[in-house]
Amino acid sequence: MNERYSRQILFPGIGKSGQEKIRSKHVLILGAGALGSGSAEVLTRAGVGKITIVDRDYVEESNLQRQQLYTEADVAEKWPKAAAAERRLREINSDVEIHSVVGDATPELLEELVAGVDLMLDATDNFETRMIMNDVAQKYKIPWIYGACVGSFGMSFSIIPGKTPCLNCLLRSIPLQGMTCDTGGIIAPAVQMVIAHQTAEALKMLAEDWDAARTAFVSFDVWRNQYTSMKMSKAKFAGCLSCGEHRTYPYLDQENRSKTSVLCGRDTVQIRPSTPREISLEQLAAQLSTLGHTVKGNPYLLSVEMGDQRMVIFQDGRALIHGTKDMTQAKTIYQRILG
Repeated sequence: MNERYSRQILFPGIGKSGQEKIRSKHVLILGAGALGSGSAEVLTRAGVGKITIVDRDYVEESNLQRQQLYTEADVAEKWPKAAAAERRLREINSDVEIHSVVGDATPELLEELVAGVDLMLDATDNFETRMIMNDVAQKYKIPWIYGACVGSFGMSFSIIPGKTPCLNCLLRSIPLQGMTCDTGGIIAPAVQMVIAHQTAEALKMLAEDWDAARTAFVSFDVWRNQYTSMKMSKAKFAGCLSCGEHRTYPYLDQENRSKTSVLCGRDTVQIRPSTPREISLEQLAAQLSTLGHTVKGNPYLLSVEMGDQRMVIFQDGRALIHGTKDMTQAKTIYQRILG
């Protein structure tokens, strides 16, 4: 074991054997925004063997206030967050295998990615993805750590299949939906607090110190100096369709998934095709340029200026329509450009 992890090995909760276990593990992080980028950096520095990062978005200027892996150069290049995170994390620790996926966290993608995964971290900005993550975790018996923050408020809960309530159970007891959107703003210390809770629990699980794992739901407000910890064992629901006695994993069902969604806190609609498609970005850029559109791009995406709207197109046919929250208008723009 090299000198890089010596201080972590000196910590009694980890030690040499715990570090070896951490080094052998694979973590899947869903989302590469504030929570995802921060957690990915902590775990990369801790020496996790492999980290896979999934994110559908790209770096914008407003991200720089709290998303610690990114720079102004990433903004200028409109670099996808997952790819930008991978690039930076490789510079931080070449000993860790980093794999980035630029795409939407659909059930099909997650079920493909979870083979060999030991732990999942939630760093998403919407409950549809979280519920998909929850069902995948229950189906494949993979622990995962929920986290969310807005304003100066944050929360976290560790979900261990077969032991704790799942997120679907939790929603019967705690109204979490109101805390998913950042329209109320966000301060970086709240983000860092959630990252600290999530990654501390992650290290416990990766080092296999299960007795130390926290099973309480924690929430806090760093501005108002409030901290709450609630035991949630009674929230486990036998009739839960995600983790109960007759589970059906409802959020993996095609009928329960939207193809169009408004991104949290932004005048942006995401549209993904009903079936995956491969787009030649270079060919599409040439076609759109001849139509008089301003087109910029990189190997991952195209940015197309169309008056008050801007459309960002990814290789898999997914697109972000900026400048509107109207799904019908967004679909019209999408069909006009991509058919």
